[in-house]
Amino acid sequence: MATLEVEERIPHSAEDVKRVYTYPLIKQCDMYEDMKAEVTELCVTGCEKFPTDNEAAARFVKENVDKKFGSAWHVLIGEDFGFEITHEVNNLLYMFSGGNLAILVWKCS
Repeated sequence: MATLEVEERIPHSAEDVKRVYTYPLIKQCDMYEDMKAEVTELCVTGCEKFPTDNEAAARFVKENVDKKFGSAWHVLIGEDFGFEITHEVNNLLYMFSGGNLAILVWKCS
């Protein structure tokens, strides 16, 4: 009988996680496809433009989403947070970028 050994590449450090998960991972979305694509692209751009300043990245995303889709948008970018929100229908995006950076974008009136 033959045995097969499989070595899995498991990321151990934060840098390894960022290298493995370079694509945006959408956890929950209540948006139309075209809006989802635009907001996701804005989120990734904001996080790449301000890699060490989550507040500036959130401000960048909020200002651009407000211009594109009207006002009353909220953006939260960070690590290790929980949330309970009320949002307008078809106006919520919860995603991860760079492995461990969570991004929440929602609209409420």
